[in-house]
Amino acid sequence: MEERVAIIGIFIHRPEAAVKVNEILHTYADVIVGRMGIPYREKSINIISVIMNATANEISSIAGKLGRLDGITVKSMQADLQTNQ
Repeated sequence: MEERVAIIGIFIHRPEAAVKVNEILHTYADVIVGRMGIPYREKSINIISVIMNATANEISSIAGKLGRLDGITVKSMQADLQTNQ
């Protein structure tokens, strides 16, 4: 299956949910290119952006598992890896 580059944005509204988010991300560590987490204390929210190189099924699976967690909001965006050469 074709791999894509994807960005997954995660908003953590409940701090106790962060442990489960990290467990899920660790499971997919082999397809994660990088991640950045920002604690936005003034708004009582944590924000994580995850860049990955994975199949569409893997991206959907990760986003779905994260989205089912209580206190978490997730959005993903994908791009094809094909280039015009």
